[in-house]
Amino acid sequence: MNILVVGLQKDGRLLPASYELLEAAKGLGGNVHTIIMAETAEEMAKELASRGGGKVLAVSDARLKHFNDEIYAKVLRGVIEKVAADLVLGPATFYGKALFARLAAMVGAPMISDATRIEKDGDTLLATRPHYGGSVVSSLVKNADGPLMVTIRPKVYAESKDGAGEVVAEAVDAAVLESRMNVTDVKSESGGAVSLTEADVIVAAGRGLKGADNLAMVKELAQALKGAFGASRAIVDAGWTEYANQVGQTGKTVNPKLYFAIGISGAIQHLVGMRSSQTIVAINKDKDAPIFNIANYGIVGDAFEIVPALTKKFKAELGG
Repeated sequence: MNILVVGLQKDGRLLPASYELLEAAKGLGGNVHTIIMAETAEEMAKELASRGGGKVLAVSDARLKHFNDEIYAKVLRGVIEKVAADLVLGPATFYGKALFARLAAMVGAPMISDATRIEKDGDTLLATRPHYGGSVVSSLVKNADGPLMVTIRPKVYAESKDGAGEVVAEAVDAAVLESRMNVTDVKSESGGAVSLTEADVIVAAGRGLKGADNLAMVKELAQALKGAFGASRAIVDAGWTEYANQVGQTGKTVNPKLYFAIGISGAIQHLVGMRSSQTIVAINKDKDAPIFNIANYGIVGDAFEIVPALTKKFKAELGG
């Protein structure tokens, strides 16, 4: 089986999900190819090769500096044919989902989005993915000729730490790099904060915080834990914080090692985005709040007393 891993970068830095994809690919056996597209891709390609990327194709061009799903998809279409890929893996991130949807349509290939596991059962390729907020989990089988496109949810695989690989500079025809869209600049709403989809720790706030002014104490706890700040849709809709912080069905799907839900009741729309977190800690005054049904640890009490106490304790223990 020939596997093509699509590494993605932002501002010339490899996204951590790229290393997680390598770990998933290595577990399948077969021939692993990896591709990285950037203004200058060689150094990132070397890093991927040192992490087990197999034959790493470095595609460098000024037009690849910023993510452009039209150009990226056209480059990938040619590479898929060149390496005769049976499986193409990408991250189930904002960029990854946009890219793979276009790529699957362009290639005419089946696609499985947001997989939480991929494995081989004999000669059969199986991908596991959750549905309906995780209440149903299905195993999907590759049953068509040609490549299968799969995006994998971040944080379900560990990052590949080592392995063999070689870097090959891949030339691309100039016509492939032409696009109807020209990305001149990218501005981030996060202001340099930890990305929600990449964070190992997320501290999220809900309507139980009573007002935007009270979010500062939740952000302080997130900072003490070196984590990211998250929010429920209710407080985003209320204008307390930016949409970039929203976790849930209409926000981001996250999978951190530790998730604090503070003043969040646990509506199904929110649970869809965070219930696969490894450890969930809920803080709520209402002992019957639905969030306690999925929490590993629950604290029934006043967040305005509990959160500052936790922050003080973590700062003392972690030196935050």
